[in-house]
Amino acid sequence: MKTQVDSDGIVTLTKEGENLIKDSPLFNDGLRTTTMAEHNWTSYNFASLWIGMSICLPAYSLAAGLIALGMNWWQAIITIILGNCIVLIPILLNSHAGTKFGIPYPVYARLWFGSKGAHIPAVARGLVGAGWFGINCWFGGTAIDTLLMSMSSWGNVPGHTWIAFFGFWALNVWIAYRGPEAIKKMEFWAAPTLIIMSLALLIWALTKAGGWGPMLSAPSKFTTAGEFFKVFFPSLTGAIAFWATMALNIPDFCRYAKSQRAQIVGQSVALPTTMGGFSFIGVAVASATVVIFGEAIWDPAAVLAKFSPLAIFFGTIGIILATLTTNVAANVVAPARAIENLSPRKMSFGAGAIITGVVALVMQPWYILDNFGNYIFLWLGTYAALLGPIDGIAIADYWLVRKQRIHLTELYRTNGIYSYRGGYNWNAIWAMLLGIAVPFVSRLIPGLGFIWDNAWTIGLFVSLIFYTWFMKRSSSLISQADYEKITAKAEAHAS
Repeated sequence: MKTQVDSDGIVTLTKEGENLIKDSPLFNDGLRTTTMAEHNWTSYNFASLWIGMSICLPAYSLAAGLIALGMNWWQAIITIILGNCIVLIPILLNSHAGTKFGIPYPVYARLWFGSKGAHIPAVARGLVGAGWFGINCWFGGTAIDTLLMSMSSWGNVPGHTWIAFFGFWALNVWIAYRGPEAIKKMEFWAAPTLIIMSLALLIWALTKAGGWGPMLSAPSKFTTAGEFFKVFFPSLTGAIAFWATMALNIPDFCRYAKSQRAQIVGQSVALPTTMGGFSFIGVAVASATVVIFGEAIWDPAAVLAKFSPLAIFFGTIGIILATLTTNVAANVVAPARAIENLSPRKMSFGAGAIITGVVALVMQPWYILDNFGNYIFLWLGTYAALLGPIDGIAIADYWLVRKQRIHLTELYRTNGIYSYRGGYNWNAIWAMLLGIAVPFVSRLIPGLGFIWDNAWTIGLFVSLIFYTWFMKRSSSLISQADYEKITAKAEAHAS
């Protein structure tokens, strides 16, 4: 037997299976399947992962951007929570495969795009991750710059903003270089710390502003439903796109889950509640600054700069923690694994992390963050249209086409059933192109702008439907009987 399955339904390779793939050019230590002992992440680990990632400056700014576009506080929060509940669905669907088979995202992508074609979705996700890595470094670096200026004569140093940015960028790259286990340990301690600091900021704003009334009294700028929905749908796509990246490479983390229940409970509880709660804090604090300082201050670092030196010090620690936990977990693992997958025998995760940092600089995060339009519509909206179809293919392949049956060792063979034609599954490539084309073409046709405004959702369903249809007679499918032949009960194998 090549694989074994335990009572929780988690499939791992037997010694025989490991020996079959260890010399494959598609195999290295970072891309292998996880062992039974490595399936040790609990619900708390997944909850702390999402808490650490969701409490970040881009999430704060997302809520601020929606207010700037004309929404009132509750319209902005509902939009963000709804977007996160929607994206939670593909996150959980793709998490199942990572948990059950212990495979990282680039290996999972071989299933649908082929042994060589997997580079297409892996690199696409990696480029978006690198872009986010740069954005978070810019957010964190400029925040540190602001706080240093409020505490000292740092502002007199030539190029102080760029020094703070590159220093923070180097710190992120260094921690990422240390690998996923370092991420797990950092999230464990960072999550409760960030919750306490966020609540402390909210209590300060509530006390200083004189209650909820003055804080949340700003009305919506929209006078009709038509005006509201014109902004709501592209904003909802932006809120979905915020974590559409993780919907793809979530197997990179769920491959360590103790059970399906552990990852489902941890993620379902933490993601929508933390994103909604932290966005509310962002809106409430920014609204309170109107009452306290006479102007809306959307930059949390600028708010902290008005505090005492001791409070500024702890606030700076909080901003560093918030940015690091999001950046290293959400934005390095996927591109680093994608780079590693390009040449498994030559590249390591650490080398991938360093290359990710360099690519992030090339993507010029300072331009993306030049205004809210660039951030929400250009950045979030455009990559949502690119990643939605890949999400649709991943879901269709695992749940509708293969019905959760994967031949693990074949994922590491260059001429196996998942190599398709020359290493490429053209069914996936055509389905992806159709899913991308429909929203982009609709953007150019008068009256069809609604499709572009919902590009992630439309693209996902277009690719899902076409891929399922294209793959009906694929020779890569295995029957239930064949699946049972290659899988043994873990207990039976151990005896």
